Amino acid sequence: MARSNKPVNPYAEHALDKKKFEVASELGIAETVRSQGWATMTSADCGRVGGHMVRRMIQQYESGLAGNAGTTGASATTGTTLTSQYDINSR
Repeated sequence: MARSNKPVNPYAEHALDKKKFEVASELGIAETVRSQGWATMTSADCGRVGGHMVRRMIQQYESGLAGNAGTTGASATTGTTLTSQYDINSR
């Protein structure tokens, strides 16, 4: 099966872009993205953003399964924000 960068649900593209920029803001790279675009970002930064996005989406899904749809993201489940403390490359 061929891979595609297109979302399964085309209506989710805006929400994914919004989530990607929120994570970039939390990681402190939003201003660089805003001024230079994603094409100039390092693969490490892009991977970090993608990893945090996936982690957050999994947490949201698991919260929905548990009936806690109102609590989303790491800050709701652990009391902290997503930062580079979870990134293996920052050690």
